[in-house]
Amino acid sequence: MRSYNCDHFDSGSMRIRVDYNNMLTSAVGEHGITMEELDEIKPRLKAALNSAEAKRDSMRWRDLYRSERPNIERIKAVAANIRQTADNFVLLGIGGSALGPIAVQQALAHLRHNDLKKAAAGAPRIFIEDNIDPERMAALIDVIDLEKTVFNVITKSGSTSETMSQLLIVVRLLIDRFGEDALKDRLIATTDSEKGSLIGIAKKYGLTAFVVPDGVGGRFSELCPVGLLPAAVAGIDIEKLLDGAQFMDELCSTDEIEKNPALMLAGLEVLAMEKHGANIGVLMPYADSLKYFADWYAQLWAESLGKKRTENGRTLRFGQTPVKALGVTDQHSQVQLYTDGPFDKTITFIGVESFRRTVGIPHAFDDIPNVAFLSGHTLNELINAERVATEHAVTVSGHMNKTIILPEVNEFTIGQVLMLFELQTAFAGELLSIDAFDQPGVEEGKNATYALLGKPGYDEKLAELNSASQKDPKYII
Repeated sequence: MRSYNCDHFDSGSMRIRVDYNNMLTSAVGEHGITMEELDEIKPRLKAALNSAEAKRDSMRWRDLYRSERPNIERIKAVAANIRQTADNFVLLGIGGSALGPIAVQQALAHLRHNDLKKAAAGAPRIFIEDNIDPERMAALIDVIDLEKTVFNVITKSGSTSETMSQLLIVVRLLIDRFGEDALKDRLIATTDSEKGSLIGIAKKYGLTAFVVPDGVGGRFSELCPVGLLPAAVAGIDIEKLLDGAQFMDELCSTDEIEKNPALMLAGLEVLAMEKHGANIGVLMPYADSLKYFADWYAQLWAESLGKKRTENGRTLRFGQTPVKALGVTDQHSQVQLYTDGPFDKTITFIGVESFRRTVGIPHAFDDIPNVAFLSGHTLNELINAERVATEHAVTVSGHMNKTIILPEVNEFTIGQVLMLFELQTAFAGELLSIDAFDQPGVEEGKNATYALLGKPGYDEKLAELNSASQKDPKYII
């Protein structure tokens, strides 16, 4: 197994960097974090690090870069067969079963992947179906040829209503067209090894099946077959993804707080919440390739930290609302709020030093000074100039912000980003003394859906819903 020495990447390397200067009073003034506040939280940070380390055996997502190595060749073999035989690869899933794959596909595949001819792409078109809008499902069926499509259904529980409804639709189409025996060639299951309905279906029909390991929740599952198989189908080097995650985990195991990026990021966000009322956290990447990392992060941060706890007879509520933004697009829709609006948020910019393509801005209107100054530069220069300028505007207006810099977007750096945010989330949960790995608030909505659709055993919930539906007509317009 490849192992990275952290020191090897300190200079001119693929190590991502975190610049948190603009979170501090020295940069933003009275609404920033003071050095005294940073010093005060250090004992809590060390305790959080130790607590997370003590729970490592139950946080199996943190060791996926090691535990999934033996599965790599099988994943790559299945992916190679799909790449050779299929024109379409459709992932059926929701939440963490889709957001991670979407983020990694957008980051590392061609940005117009599905518009390329297969010969140019070297891979089938990839569709990640993470919603149950009926028009969307119908539109998918309109644009794919079932004869040349492989479906990957992902649900650890095997009972996720949205995903299983998609599966029922697809299976009916496949059986009606090709017969039951053909399912094993057109359907792949990613689920629990023993529990749930999906593993039973997989065994009954002889489907290729991959396992979501115990202790790996959906939002932490990108580095297991949930994300590794779709990535491999797209031609992404999944071993380098794991290498990057390993490197970041090793980096974030140190108790030297100033050298532990995930621990420092967790501490800064918790201080911003506790001391400065920053109950909103904006993630704003300046690269289209990283656009959907904001979506993936939103689930990771919100579902992990949005919790309540009863203490001394009081109900305490925790959480910071994540907001998705894209630079430079949202400079023209959100940044006015971030510069002139209230001091209730932190902004995390993500920048890329070296883009994979360079696009020059040619000379055309040299007689128009307000346009001509752009000529001779590149879009690469322009997007980074706009990021730096926006950081400056937010900083001089007194709003806390920080920047994560990727030397370039590749498998190794993306593996680092995945692990960085997962560890930041876990450390924040320890700091706040909450369970960052459950989602009890999601269950109420699930149970209500089951009741409305007549699932056995939910009669009481249906009665509760019927009672609640008797609304006062005076308040209906």
